[in-house]
Amino acid sequence: MSAVASLRRIGLPRLVVHLSVLVICIIWLIPTLGILVTSFRDAGQISASGWWTAFTGAAETSAARLGEPSTAKQDGANYVISGSVFEGGKGGTVRAFGTRVAAPTEFTVGQAADIGDGETLTINEDGSYTYSKNAPFESGRGKRVYLSVATPPSFTTENYRTVLTSQGIGQSFVNSLTVAVPATIIPILIAAFAAYALSWMEFPGRALIIAMVVGLIVVPLQMSLIPLLKMYNEIGNFFGVPSRSYAGIWLAHSAFGMPLAIYLLRNYIAGLPREIIESARVDGASDFEIFVKIILPLSFPALASFSIFQFLWTWNDLLVAMVFLGTGKDQLVLTGALNALLGSMGGKWEILTASAFITIVVPIIVFFALQRYLVRGLLAGSVKGG
Repeated sequence: MSAVASLRRIGLPRLVVHLSVLVICIIWLIPTLGILVTSFRDAGQISASGWWTAFTGAAETSAARLGEPSTAKQDGANYVISGSVFEGGKGGTVRAFGTRVAAPTEFTVGQAADIGDGETLTINEDGSYTYSKNAPFESGRGKRVYLSVATPPSFTTENYRTVLTSQGIGQSFVNSLTVAVPATIIPILIAAFAAYALSWMEFPGRALIIAMVVGLIVVPLQMSLIPLLKMYNEIGNFFGVPSRSYAGIWLAHSAFGMPLAIYLLRNYIAGLPREIIESARVDGASDFEIFVKIILPLSFPALASFSIFQFLWTWNDLLVAMVFLGTGKDQLVLTGALNALLGSMGGKWEILTASAFITIVVPIIVFFALQRYLVRGLLAGSVKGG
């Protein structure tokens, strides 16, 4: 009865919300756990089995060749070849075996299997075998058998060591910080000033600027890459400086992220109590003083929430960095350097997963440092502005 009473007290709508959040968290955690486990696995086991089998071992099919007929010894009326299928191999535990590639689990280990022509074969879990025949073996190579081998769980930090010790990773980490930090601060500062002006200052063309900001939000990033790069090249040629520099990528990220920042911050600032602004103006405060001493402190949750998203985007960016910064070894950001480790085929899953967790270390620190402001900042955008 206590459980029923608790459910009634919580209420069905609230219970549905809690269950939905739980399901979303589980859906997000499962692939993340898979990537984490895979980042510590051996490359061979990754290709042989899924990450969910990492703690129970992996089963894979392999081929082995028994001893040559010349090694057979006579035992009564039979001729016997014995040894181990793991001689010169990596070892493991044999679960089943077969003589055809299409049926590698045809026979059970530890039991004598009749494979025809008066031949019997017994393979044990440790790989030892006894191959006998009621007549001399024909000369030639040893018989080929196929095994279902279970290898024990194997975890290694070699994947992370490979990524961290690769040449250029340290420099690319510094490059990413050099790109992400200014590319987060610059658009926030400009957007905050613009949001205040569009919320509380009257000037000609205000409504037109707001409409342009809203229109720029829906412009795909890929459509603006070439026009922006062309404009930066012209500016660089005019001043005699290279356009593909840190200054160029700071401005590029600012241009891409600023319309959305202005829109969100304007909704928040416009929703602040009008009495605060009016009383400050009555006391003789200028718009700059109102913005610095009143608006910025009150807008910190919205600024922090946007900072999280802007930093995550710029830190994980690859396309904009390659276009506006370059692909030289001293210019590659962390995502570009890690992408180069994958090779042209991109099949190194152990490197890919280890790289994923190395790249999220800094974003996780930023997120948990500002996460208490995230919900407040997101809900702030729902306030109806003027």
